[in-house]
Amino acid sequence: MARDGASVDHVTAPIDATTTSAWTELTALRDGFAPDLRGWFAADPGRVERLSLPLADLHVDLSKNLVTDEVLASLVRLAEQTGVAERYAAMLAGEHINTTEDRAVLHTALRRPAGASPALVVDGQNVDQDVQDVLAAVTAFAERVRSGQWLGVTGKKVQTIVNIGIGGSDLGPVMVSAALEPYADTGISARFVSNIDPTDIAQKTAGLDPETTLFIVASKTFTTLETLTNARLARDWLWTHLEKAGAIDGSEGARTDAVAHHFVAVSTALDRVAAFGIDPANAFGFWDWVGGRYSVDSAIGLSLAIELGPDIFRELLAGFHAVDEHVRTTPLERNVPVLMGLLNVWYSNFLGSQSHAVLPYAQQLHRFAAYLQQLTMESNGKSVRWDGTPVTTETGEVFWGEPGTNGQHAFYQLIHQGTRLIPADFIAFANPAYPLTDDGRDVHGLFLANFLAQTKALAFGKTAAEVEAEGTTGPLVAARTFPGNRPTTSIFAASLTPRVLGELIALYEHITFTQGVIWGINSFDQWGVELGKQLAMQIAPAIEGDEAALQAQDASTRALLEYYRTHREY
Repeated sequence: MARDGASVDHVTAPIDATTTSAWTELTALRDGFAPDLRGWFAADPGRVERLSLPLADLHVDLSKNLVTDEVLASLVRLAEQTGVAERYAAMLAGEHINTTEDRAVLHTALRRPAGASPALVVDGQNVDQDVQDVLAAVTAFAERVRSGQWLGVTGKKVQTIVNIGIGGSDLGPVMVSAALEPYADTGISARFVSNIDPTDIAQKTAGLDPETTLFIVASKTFTTLETLTNARLARDWLWTHLEKAGAIDGSEGARTDAVAHHFVAVSTALDRVAAFGIDPANAFGFWDWVGGRYSVDSAIGLSLAIELGPDIFRELLAGFHAVDEHVRTTPLERNVPVLMGLLNVWYSNFLGSQSHAVLPYAQQLHRFAAYLQQLTMESNGKSVRWDGTPVTTETGEVFWGEPGTNGQHAFYQLIHQGTRLIPADFIAFANPAYPLTDDGRDVHGLFLANFLAQTKALAFGKTAAEVEAEGTTGPLVAARTFPGNRPTTSIFAASLTPRVLGELIALYEHITFTQGVIWGINSFDQWGVELGKQLAMQIAPAIEGDEAALQAQDASTRALLEYYRTHREY
């Protein structure tokens, strides 16, 4: 049984990484550090084999990173001296490592297989049983919708599901839906609404048949401003279009019946769900020990279980769990997520990097970078440690990226020849979802030639002598020289399967965790999003004409509000 979580008044102070002997070693290694990937590869035939590691179904090549064996050894010692393994064990055991909210952090429990032993009991609650109960309910409901047992108010089968959520209630499902679109097998399509900008709900409901549309409202507390606003707009859209089509009359009873047939919820606030008109029996819960950005494998994935099927959803969970087990059982020096997290610390804290590119050579992963932005930056964008003291290092990175080869024609110039160090992760798959040929050539092979070429060019560059040997002279030589020594990690898998996608997501969860522990921060709260939300509620009356609210604003905000009032067309 897990120990009870410590009171927030008695939080154990994190280990200050800068006081460790490993940090001192890394600082000394940084001073005068002169990366030379060309030289390292030439002098060390075993480098690639030594730095290519398996992670479940993933093949991860770290050899093009700016590290020597000595640097890697010191980074591993840093993980040891800051207690990364111990902190991970504490998380798995259900200790309250989310200190500011005094909560356990148990997203890894969402993908534990049924019957796992020993059972996970935290704060007197059987977490395994809770998770399996909700998963069974999600599975049963998804099967009802997919089979046509669940019908709309006029007796028609669901053809479109619209997930209404924001943040983790949107970014995960929309990313996975796009990534696994080839597995959607029943003709049920999914759309996703998140932005409170009315354009979003208007565009996502355009062309839909209200009689065959099912809305999923995803909000743990059922109070999120954006989600509830969009849910009410969706409800109004449903009523208006059903009445216009003569499918229902305008009576209160008919409207209530329509909502009951066309709305379900992912929430634990059953009273608010019922007040909205959704039958609480059709509300699927999750827990305060899972943050939104870690929740795609919870009931937040209901839209995925419907669109893709419960079996595919369970395969996704199995991929998550495989990486959880790798992290739990693999020594630090071979532990892929830990090593990748350590490399990010090396680049951020010792080599001055401020951003990190994620470049999937798979169009299906076109929303993966956006998903990682919340996962990494909401988790580690902190300036205080988990005991409330100031951080002692730079923290967080700006994560960004686009699928290749689109990015090659946009921002790769900066990565190749700019003045900033931008580590990049390249992700690719040997087999495409849609194999096509062009004039007898395998298009996917051509695509992957770009994947391989970019990491080679970034690592080894092109010298002035090589440029001149091609006949270039004068000032053009410098323009066509590539410095190389731009670090990349290559992540390969056979195919983008549900299991592999789960592995990729979990990989970055644990990279984020590793960095958070080393920096001594709580990666599982997000107080930074609260102030703006509070101020928006204070400004809203001024938008609506309240003069007192207008005068309460600062000069800049008042001027902007006046501009809005002057130019808004009613």
